[in-house]
Amino acid sequence: MTKPILPSAKPRLSSSDLHEKLSPYDLDRTLHPVIVLVMKCAKQIRGYYLKTMGDPVANNRGIYDDVLFIDSPQVTAVFNANTDPSHFRKGRGSGKEKGIARLKPGLYNAHCLDLHKNKYLALVQRLGEVTVIRDGEPDYEETGYFGVNIHKGGYTTTSSLGCQTIHPDKWDSFISTVKDQSVRYFGKKWDKTVIPYVLMG
Repeated sequence: MTKPILPSAKPRLSSSDLHEKLSPYDLDRTLHPVIVLVMKCAKQIRGYYLKTMGDPVANNRGIYDDVLFIDSPQVTAVFNANTDPSHFRKGRGSGKEKGIARLKPGLYNAHCLDLHKNKYLALVQRLGEVTVIRDGEPDYEETGYFGVNIHKGGYTTTSSLGCQTIHPDKWDSFISTVKDQSVRYFGKKWDKTVIPYVLMG
């Protein structure tokens, strides 16, 4: 029997608890009213998914075991997400033999609304560098523009080579919420303004 890649329910976290987790990042919410935050649920929210999906105390690949929040003065919304590549590939350096990447936890002011691979609206890495950890012996870090986008995943795979992905059943709701809040707070610059992305590991 094939193991599920999507938990049966979304995790729960109050707005006040979410804002408490954000406090160490010292974000100016007047300047950045719309943010996206992701927590690796295996470590952050106990009991989010069953052990049949993976090891609850380990970092699993190929399942939507993370939780993504959109937060603004008007909205706090939650979505099933994935922050890891779909598979492993060890490598070295920054050329053709480089290892597959996963985003290093932290705060990134690098994403805005734009087209993912010129196909559909997503949150794309256009406005700054990010730091990734690449599979290797040992794993190693690299900082730069790698196209680590937040885009739609698949039904049988998380469809990630290092990007952050959202289950396709949740995607339309996610992207419409981000766009709606961006238009509300940024007006005509809704697709040119940075939306901070926080990955909590």
